[in-house]
Amino acid sequence: MLDDTIAAIATPLGEGGLAVIRLSGPQALAVADKSFVPLGKSSLKPSQAPTHTIHYGKIVRQGRIVDEVLLSVMRAPRTFTREDIVEITCHGGILAAKIVLDTILENGARLAEPGEFTKRAFLNGRIDLTQAEAVSDLIHARTELSLAAANEQLAGKLSQRINHLRDDMIKALAHVEAHIDFPDEDIGPDTRQQLLSRLERGVAFMDELLRTANEGQILRRGVRAAIIGRPNTGKSSLLNQLLGHDRAIVSPVAGTTRDTIEETANIRGLPVVFVDTAGLRQAGDVIEQEGIRRSHETVTKAELILHVFDVSEPFTREDETYLAQFAYKKRIIVRNKVDLPMKLTLPLTPSLSPSDGERVAEGRVRGDPNAINATRVVDVCALTGQGIEPLKDAIKDLVWTGEIKAEMLQVMINSRHQDALRRAREATVRTIEAFRNDLTLELVALDLRIAVNAVGEIVGKTATEDLLDSIFSQFCIGK
Repeated sequence: MLDDTIAAIATPLGEGGLAVIRLSGPQALAVADKSFVPLGKSSLKPSQAPTHTIHYGKIVRQGRIVDEVLLSVMRAPRTFTREDIVEITCHGGILAAKIVLDTILENGARLAEPGEFTKRAFLNGRIDLTQAEAVSDLIHARTELSLAAANEQLAGKLSQRINHLRDDMIKALAHVEAHIDFPDEDIGPDTRQQLLSRLERGVAFMDELLRTANEGQILRRGVRAAIIGRPNTGKSSLLNQLLGHDRAIVSPVAGTTRDTIEETANIRGLPVVFVDTAGLRQAGDVIEQEGIRRSHETVTKAELILHVFDVSEPFTREDETYLAQFAYKKRIIVRNKVDLPMKLTLPLTPSLSPSDGERVAEGRVRGDPNAINATRVVDVCALTGQGIEPLKDAIKDLVWTGEIKAEMLQVMINSRHQDALRRAREATVRTIEAFRNDLTLELVALDLRIAVNAVGEIVGKTATEDLLDSIFSQFCIGK
C-alpha cells in the first residue's frame, strides 16, 4: 500500500456530456470531504458513505460552486487499486473537468503519473503484469478480435499458464538445489528422468507460446500495408474503398498525393494500417521528390505491399523496375480499372498466375530471379468497389495463416513476453544439456534460476523498477 493519494481525469479531454475524475489512496475520502458538499436527504459526505454507493452534490472551491456532480465511494479492498477510490462524475468539457481536478489537488491529492492507477493495482496484488498490459491493450483495441484477446488476457488466461510453467520449473530447481545441499545423495536415474521430462515439457510449452507472438503483435499494433504504384493508377481510390469512406483526395491529375496518408481499417477482424503513397516515377519538382522518398521509406517499413497497376495502360520499364525492386516483400498485385479495355501485360512467370485472388506460393518476378515471395494477383475496380472483398480475403490470408480460433486469443503474447520466453527457453535448453552431460549441479542450477527469473518477468514476479516504469509510462494518465 502506498502512502499518498493520486488523482487524474479518467476520461478523454474535450467537449462531452460527462467527465470522470478519479482519486485513489489512503486519503481519498478525506480529500473528497474537503471538495464535495452533499445535496438531498440521502446524500452523505464521502467519509460517512457506505462502500459502493453514489451521492449527489456539488464541488466547491474557495466558497464557490464549481459543478453539480455524482460522487462514487468505493472502499478498499474491493476496488481496482485495492485502495479507497472516489470517482467524481461532472459535466464534460475541458474547463469544468480541469477545475474539479484542481480543487481535488488543492485539497491534498497529487496528480497521477501515466498508468499509475493500474500500476497500483499491480503493486497491491490486484492484477499481475500480463493483466496490467491487457488493460492497455483493451483501451487501444481496434477490432473485435483484438478486444477479445485483451479480455482473455485480462481475465488471467495467459497468467494461469505462465504461473503453471514457473511452478514446474521452481519444483525442478528445488530438487537440484536440495542435492547441491546434500552432495552425498546422488540424483537417481528415475528422478533425473522425471526432471528432464518436466523441463522438456516446459520447452515445448514455451515453443507453443512463441508461435503466437506474430499473431499477437498483429492484433495489438496492426499490419502496415503500403499502397504503391505509378501516378494515377487509382491508389487513393483503392484506399477509400478499403476504408469504406473518402479519406484521400481523388483526382485525374497525376501526382495528387504528395505525402503519405495513413488510416487503419478492420480487415476480416485484423487491424491493417494502410499507407497511401506518392506515385512512383521520376519526380519533376522538389516537393514530389520528397513525397517519392517517403514512399520508398514507407515500403521499407511495411509488412505488406499492395502494388497497383492500371490495366488500361501498357506495362513500362519503370513498372518492371519497381516490380523487381520490391519483390522481397509480401505483396499483392492489384490490377485496377478492370472496367476499361485491357492493355496491361504483366511479365509474370507461369507460377505467378494472374487469376483473381489466386495465391502463388513461390512467384518469381522477371528482373530479380532470386526474389521469392508469396504473391496474389487480384482484379479490382476501385471506382465501383468490384473485387474489394476478394482483395480483403487476400490481405487476411497473407498476414494470418490458418483460422482464427477462440483458444488462440487466450495466450497471444506480446514482444516483451516473447523476449522473456526466448531467454527462458535458451536457459532451459542449457539446463537440459548440462543434465544429460552430467555437468556439476551448480551449473545446472545457475541456468535453471535464469529461466525461472525470465518466466517470472512475464507476470511481474521478478520485474525490475525500470521495467515497470517502461510498461506503465505507455498508459494514458487516469488509467
